[in-house]
Amino acid sequence: MRKPILIFIFFIGVIAKAQEKSPVKYGKISFDDFKNKVYSMDSNAAAVVIADIGNSQIIGNSKGWFSIEFTHYKRIHILKQSGYDIANVEIPLYTNGSLEEELQSLKAHTYNLESGNINETKLDVKGSVFKDKLSKNIILKKFTFPNIKEGSIIEFEYTTTSDFLFNLQPWEFQGAYPRLWSEYNVSIPEFFYYVFLSQGLQYDYLKNQKTRPEHYRISDAQGAGAREFYSLDGNVTDSRYVMKTVPALKEESYTSTIKNHIAKLEFQLAEYRYPLTYRNIMGNWTDVCNSLLKDEDFGLQLSRDNGWMSSELGQATLGATSPLQKAKGIYEYLRNNMTCTSYDRKYTDQNLKNILKDHKGSVAEINLLLVAMLRKAGLKADPVMLSTKENGYAYSIYPIMQRFNYVICRMIIDNKVYNLDASHSRLGFGRLSWECYNGHARVIDEFATPLEFSSDSLAEKKLTSIFLSENDKGESVGTMQQLPGYYESYSIREKIKEKGLESFFKDIKKDFNAEVEISNPKIDSLDKLDESIQIVYDLKLKLDKEDIIYLNPMFGEGYKENPFKSIERTYPVEMPYTIDETYAFRIFVPEGYVVDEIPKSIRVNFNEDGTSFFEYLIESKDDAVALRSRIKLNRSYYLPEEYEVLRDFFGLIVSKHNEQVVYKKKK
Repeated sequence: MRKPILIFIFFIGVIAKAQEKSPVKYGKISFDDFKNKVYSMDSNAAAVVIADIGNSQIIGNSKGWFSIEFTHYKRIHILKQSGYDIANVEIPLYTNGSLEEELQSLKAHTYNLESGNINETKLDVKGSVFKDKLSKNIILKKFTFPNIKEGSIIEFEYTTTSDFLFNLQPWEFQGAYPRLWSEYNVSIPEFFYYVFLSQGLQYDYLKNQKTRPEHYRISDAQGAGAREFYSLDGNVTDSRYVMKTVPALKEESYTSTIKNHIAKLEFQLAEYRYPLTYRNIMGNWTDVCNSLLKDEDFGLQLSRDNGWMSSELGQATLGATSPLQKAKGIYEYLRNNMTCTSYDRKYTDQNLKNILKDHKGSVAEINLLLVAMLRKAGLKADPVMLSTKENGYAYSIYPIMQRFNYVICRMIIDNKVYNLDASHSRLGFGRLSWECYNGHARVIDEFATPLEFSSDSLAEKKLTSIFLSENDKGESVGTMQQLPGYYESYSIREKIKEKGLESFFKDIKKDFNAEVEISNPKIDSLDKLDESIQIVYDLKLKLDKEDIIYLNPMFGEGYKENPFKSIERTYPVEMPYTIDETYAFRIFVPEGYVVDEIPKSIRVNFNEDGTSFFEYLIESKDDAVALRSRIKLNRSYYLPEEYEVLRDFFGLIVSKHNEQVVYKKKK
């Protein structure tokens, strides 16, 4: 499995480059700041971040320990109305239910150049900042800048304090808008050890580290107004990171999530060190998995007797005569009777008994219940934690649990492994959503077994055939048969459930690049969720009998536009699976016509060994035109340096799929 660009940075040595100062200061606005209507680094940008600067330091607090103080300053020039969204600011604050990070000293101003004057509008902090709960652990403080116009310059600055030392703020050097200057300063004492994680490209990168002595004074309330004071001396490493002229990074087709590719720094608290009492915070995978197995919100419920599920278990396994039949019965019972309330959870919020009783729960709750029921039936089953594509990559080296957001079940029968997910109502036994194939995962067992879910292991095959002949009325009639791949079959099942069969076939008719009639539509295996479906219908093609007839033989099955529109791409192409699409077409030449022109046949290899290719083979013979088009790509992941070739490859496919057969009336 290919990984994103990752650099692991430790406090070893010093890298220094020429010092450069931040280009702006809060409130220092001049007429020259408004002169740019466009910026040379991105002439189409609707807004440009002039400066984005963060500072994090660890300080002694009045609670007998340490806190993180984070200050964030940002200045933005809004150029177009389409850039107004950048004036909506969200400040995330971590909470554990009893403690919450504090937002302090927020200020924000809008500056407009009007009638030769610079007019400023101050944010009403008391009346215009709102609180919103994003999740169990994240609260958002939100505000929108006042008096926004095209040409406005906006800036804000705030400070947060946090007692959660594990939550040292990450820093994104890149985003949806270009950034002229992005800087992060981090000061960490030697007795706290953090692992630094870096990803993305480095744009005009500066890094400087220096070590200095620091004296910490900590106080602790002792009751009755008394307070005890402590002192601690230690070296502090100041790290400064700067990137300049960082281009915008926007999500393009075939991207797992843009979060995997932006230039970014993250931190993970790993250890307490001398003169503190040594403590391994991050641990290793074995430690983490053993802890999870004892966690009331995860594995502890799996080790209990769970006799309360006996009735449902008996119903689910009724008539089963083998372990595999038992497993299928339990899986189908949960899949068919449970409603998933969230596909972004790795812990339970309630006990499994209530989940079974209420017939609803998160993906973690449903699949942990699946593990518990399989174990109760005497089967070997364990939970697996992973990160979905939308959530981003997880790391295999370090057990950074924030990177995981999803739980499935891994079952073994007769040495055969089955990966199960009962949270999707139309997912077959032994199938996972393609979103789960995102690299590293971990079995939460005593061995902390590592897994890799690679999208290259998913082969999506599709076969479509259309055969048309002329009946005694001179009409072109025939049949269409299609065998979509498993994941397209899943998508079709979802569409039919939402809109119905009639609407589904109406959409098929719309997709034809010709006037057609569809009759006797049929879908086989629609309810056999472990299998792909088969679509069959009769087809009547209406041809305008002019002197010249133009016909696209791909009908609605061809690529109409190139999915890769950008001239260049700085991050990988990540398809959900490998593809193998075959289209076969045959039509008899209408009575009174001859074939005047047909496209040229081609075969193009994408790679040297020819295992990935595009072929378009067409011929006119025996009063019929026959076509075979096949696209085969045996990889799902393509590096940025392969992008141009991939873009040209699909450009050729689009070109060929839009060529036409020309019939000419006989004279």
